[in-house]
Amino acid sequence: MVIDILSVVPDLLMSPLSHSILKRAQDKGLATIKVHNIRDYSTDKHKSVDDTLYGGGAGMVMKIEPIAACIRSLQETQTYSEIIYLTPDGEPFTQALANELSLLPSVLMLCGHYKGIDQRIRDQFITREISIGDYVLSGGELPALVLTDALVRLLPGVLNDETSALADSFQDGLLDAPAYTRPVDFEGLTVPEVLLSGHFGKIDAWREAQREEKTKHRRPDLWKKYQELQGDTLGDA
Repeated sequence: MVIDILSVVPDLLMSPLSHSILKRAQDKGLATIKVHNIRDYSTDKHKSVDDTLYGGGAGMVMKIEPIAACIRSLQETQTYSEIIYLTPDGEPFTQALANELSLLPSVLMLCGHYKGIDQRIRDQFITREISIGDYVLSGGELPALVLTDALVRLLPGVLNDETSALADSFQDGLLDAPAYTRPVDFEGLTVPEVLLSGHFGKIDAWREAQREEKTKHRRPDLWKKYQELQGDTLGDA
């Protein structure tokens, strides 16, 4: 999978992309992740990438020319399945969307800054706008890292145990079950007996019950959707 990220502060991205699972994916040749500095495409002698709002108002807007030049330069050698703009007013990022995007061969992510980007970039180049939550950050770099991590970990061969990603929270509409490891007893806090039983049928049933209970209490919105989906599935049967 090819992931190109456009930013005006590329150094913010370098450390997370050089460690842990993201580094492993690149070392294995399963993902190619590159960060591009939009300032390199500015023709301004000061390499500025922002300007004041037409019509007045507070804040600065990222200019159209350097972003367009950067995207067009990359498109000369790479065709992108999606060109994504990270923005608070985009569609909510979900596990289902992560699953969908992880199947694509290539994506380009544009990190906004300041008051945002010139609308003409959104109209002309962007194919998808995504938000990681109903809040505002200083820029799109952290959201870009969130998307990158969520997509790359789903690529076959990235995780040591490929079934691990399939059992994550949200994959089937439920939160994940509690997890335990050694020791069995820590200061009187013990591991549930069923997990020590070796009876995998009972363990699976316990985990499923725990997932349902957790989802019901912590995320009633997800629980409602899950129940509706189960009802539709039973109806189809």
